[in-house]
Amino acid sequence: MTKNMKSIGKLMSLALRHNPKVLDIELDENGWASVNELINGLNNKDIPMDLERLTELVETNDKKRYRFNADKTKICANQGHSVEVNLDLKALEPPHTLYHGTVQKFMASIREKGLIKGSRHHVHLSETKETAIAVGSRRGKPIILKIEAKFMHAQGFEFYQSENGVWLIDHIPPKFIG
Repeated sequence: MTKNMKSIGKLMSLALRHNPKVLDIELDENGWASVNELINGLNNKDIPMDLERLTELVETNDKKRYRFNADKTKICANQGHSVEVNLDLKALEPPHTLYHGTVQKFMASIREKGLIKGSRHHVHLSETKETAIAVGSRRGKPIILKIEAKFMHAQGFEFYQSENGVWLIDHIPPKFIG
């Protein structure tokens, strides 16, 4: 994916997850937007876009952030929303261990409060240390937290998994973080 496509992807992520008005689109209650509205919004920002190019962007996005509906008339972000949407996620049994990438400046708060979702709908977790390293590296030197997911699940915590494989949970108390 070219640098230009990455910057377009970031703008799409902003619109589909946090601020639809930035591209003059509307999200329905499940977070779906009209593909035509999105294409028009990008073109109105002098970003040349058509369905073929948008499809390429969705298919080559390294984090698989977006998906189309079956007939490619709607598009949504898979997770990470700060706007109110119902992602219609089903609770699943997680693997034994999951990982979360962060940086040192958040560690005191994490030790005290655990991992909290903040303005997002969920805390994001990965199945691999490598993914957690990549996530943590966005803000500096990564610290990888090991989450005792299976133990949490056995105690009644609900885990979900987005379309692109990211594990989601509302909160992780400090005692489950290694």
